Amino acid sequence: MGILLRWLGAFVLLSLTFNPTRWNYVTWVQENFSSQMALSVFLGLILGVAYMVYVVATLRSIGAFGIILVAAIFGAGLWVLHDWGLLSLENRNLNLWIGILALSLILGIGLSWSILRQKLSGQASVDEIEG
Repeated sequence: MGILLRWLGAFVLLSLTFNPTRWNYVTWVQENFSSQMALSVFLGLILGVAYMVYVVATLRSIGAFGIILVAAIFGAGLWVLHDWGLLSLENRNLNLWIGILALSLILGIGLSWSILRQKLSGQASVDEIEG
C-alpha cells in the first residue's frame, strides 16, 4: 500500500504541475502571475521542494542508470501496445498523460526502491555515513 501511495503522490505532483487540462500550476501561473505573483512564487517553491524530495530520493536509490532502465521498460511496453494496435499515439493529450504516468512511475519506484529491495531480498538498506 505504501508503494502505491508513493506512486500516487508522484502522479499528483506531476499532474498538479502540468497536465493537458487547464487545471494545473503552469497554466494558472500564466493566467494569474501579474495579479497573484506572491502566491505563484509560494506555490512554485512548495512544488520545488516536493520535486527535490522525489528526485533526490530517486537518484540516490536507483541512480541515472535505473531511471533510464525504468523509462526504457515503460517505452518498450508502449511500443508493444502500439505494435499490437491497442494504443494510438496520435492524441496529444493522451501522450501527455502517458508521459506523466511514465515519469510518476519512475519517481514512485525511486522513492520506494529500498522498500522493494528489502521485501525481495530480506536485507535492509542503510545510508552510508561519510566521516
